Amino acid sequence: MGSCDSSTSKHRLVLIPAAFLWLVLAGGCERSQSAPPPPPAPEVAAVTVNTQRVLLTTELPGRTAAYRVAEIRPQVNGLIQRRLFTEGSDVKAGQLLYQIDPAPFQAALDNAMAALAKAEANLPAIRSRAERFRALLAQKAVSQQDYDDAAAGLKQVEAEVQYWKATVQSARINLGYTKVTAPISGRVGKSNVTEGAIVTAYQPTPLATIQQLDPIYVDVAQSTAELLRLRRRLEGGEIRREGKEQNKAALILEDGTQYPQEGTFQFRDVTVEPTTGSVTLRMVFPNPEHTLLPGMFVRAVVKEGVQQQAILIPQQGVSRDPKGNPVALIVGPDGIVQQRILALDRAIGDKWLVASGLTPGERVIVEGIQKIRPGTPVKVVEWESPGKEPSKPQGVEQPPSKSN
Repeated sequence: MGSCDSSTSKHRLVLIPAAFLWLVLAGGCERSQSAPPPPPAPEVAAVTVNTQRVLLTTELPGRTAAYRVAEIRPQVNGLIQRRLFTEGSDVKAGQLLYQIDPAPFQAALDNAMAALAKAEANLPAIRSRAERFRALLAQKAVSQQDYDDAAAGLKQVEAEVQYWKATVQSARINLGYTKVTAPISGRVGKSNVTEGAIVTAYQPTPLATIQQLDPIYVDVAQSTAELLRLRRRLEGGEIRREGKEQNKAALILEDGTQYPQEGTFQFRDVTVEPTTGSVTLRMVFPNPEHTLLPGMFVRAVVKEGVQQQAILIPQQGVSRDPKGNPVALIVGPDGIVQQRILALDRAIGDKWLVASGLTPGERVIVEGIQKIRPGTPVKVVEWESPGKEPSKPQGVEQPPSKSN
């Protein structure tokens, strides 16, 4: 009886581990059969990199300057009798601006003319006397001294005539200077004198200033670093100038609006400003409505050249890594996300001009970036721009901004 109980206990001990093993295996099979499938690859929108022809521009700060400036100063001393213009009005070349009291100058002219008349009246008699003495000298009727005195008297009177002729001319010029006229056409500013003021010839303070506003100059500053960079790109063939339109420039006013008229490049200064390290570029803009006034701050959009093989990608496809480098996520041939460090040239509209880091045919992710990271497999759909993109630039591009 005791042996039977012992045998039964041994069988029970063997069955318990076996049952436990069966439960574990059954649970494992059950779990393996109920495990969910892996999540699908996230969907992202990407653009295919390609090259295109792009007109490159640069934006330079500057100020307007009058095309011509004339400071009006008196050329004789006197008293201002009348001011004959309206301050701030347009005047024509030769228009009378001020009248200086002409009375003393008229008197000086009359005096010179009287003296000239007197000298000219004496001249015939002195000339006849000298001619008679010449004839008498040939006959030995007068001495050589008498003839020399007569000849000297003639030359003296002739010199007096010339002197008074010059004096008359000078007096006439001074009388003309009492009428102060506009040397150029343009807009006259405020008058610094009023009727009754005493003025002096060539005084340091001008009576008024006239400025020609149409056309008008725009002087902008370009750094020598930018100038050298542009020259290298032109010489290397990376960009090139095309046609006379390359010398055109656009203008952005201080309030951000674009000036309706295009200007033309005139010249680049030959010296560098030592305090700023920049050179001055001068452009000429039509200004028929006198919208531009001298001294206004403006930004000139200057055409650098055309880049034939430019790569543009949407700005939303570029971010920054922890070091501040611009990066883009691209889809590799195997559908796996890769991170690429870029070198950016500038912003053109809502796109970045890529200097290096991308090649044509690669796909740059522009939507869905938040849900992926490098090494993630993705499903790619073609990105559609919310706005219609032009096939090639027309006219001047949006003002560029430099990327760091």
